[in-house]
Amino acid sequence: MRVSDILRVKGGALYTVTPDEPLANAISVMSEKDIGSLVVMEHGDLVGMLTFREIILALARTNGHLGDLPVRTSMDDHPLTCTLETDMDEVRRMMLDRHARYMPVMDKKMLMGVISFYDVAKAVVDSQNFENQMLKAYIRDWPEDAARP
Repeated sequence: MRVSDILRVKGGALYTVTPDEPLANAISVMSEKDIGSLVVMEHGDLVGMLTFREIILALARTNGHLGDLPVRTSMDDHPLTCTLETDMDEVRRMMLDRHARYMPVMDKKMLMGVISFYDVAKAVVDSQNFENQMLKAYIRDWPEDAARP
């Protein structure tokens, strides 16, 4: 299974923010859209990732007073990325190694989507469920002659 399979099921809704936008505005968008991350884009390029982790760190750093603090001061400016062709086993390893919950999916310099750890876990469970159903169907249809020694 590849990242493209997850995006095909998930859909292509993308939410972005610029690095100079106030962090408070980004938080409002995340709350309104009920999402855990925003991709930070500048001049059509991916320049960072803003997740609830970075927001919590910013709130702790400023004692809860964000003021006009821009996204740039809190974003992860070296986000982990993958491609549409990246295998799911590799994505899981990458996310676990970096404790990443969200990963932008890139096709060269073009943002194709964002996958979350939830998306990856759901894909794995769905794949295992399908495999289990196929095995159960195979066992149920087992020829009687094959069962005798």
